[in-house]
Amino acid sequence: MAIINWATAKYEGLGKEGKGQVSTQSGALKQQPYGFNTRFEDKAGTNPEEQVAAAHASCFTMALSFALAKQGFSKGTLESKVDITLVKDGDGFAITKSEIRLDAKVPGISGEEFEKTAVEAKLNCPISKLLNCDVTLDITSFDGN
Repeated sequence: MAIINWATAKYEGLGKEGKGQVSTQSGALKQQPYGFNTRFEDKAGTNPEEQVAAAHASCFTMALSFALAKQGFSKGTLESKVDITLVKDGDGFAITKSEIRLDAKVPGISGEEFEKTAVEAKLNCPISKLLNCDVTLDITSFDGN
């Protein structure tokens, strides 16, 4: 069974002067502005790296949630922040790293078991598999009580 989701992007004008809009199938993004100024000048709107970060954070967090549930845990809170690193690469740019920072509270699991499960979720999350860059995981806090 294949699940297909879609998004559209439209760009009017070219280069730095151009303005884009991105929309998603769900409507979560609907004609959301993006362009040079939202990507490199911190203007209002979104950018591709922010969207990749959101996809990776949500995918990893859900994968970990399901892995913990499969192990019999039913209560807890997982909060992930993903930093996407974009660097100059010749005449263009490259994403070189996706860094997951995880804060978690899962009563009843040992730190060792939690870390093993989190690392497996990082490796098996579909977005982690998609990214061809260094994907790291830093469990910034964990509470097993």
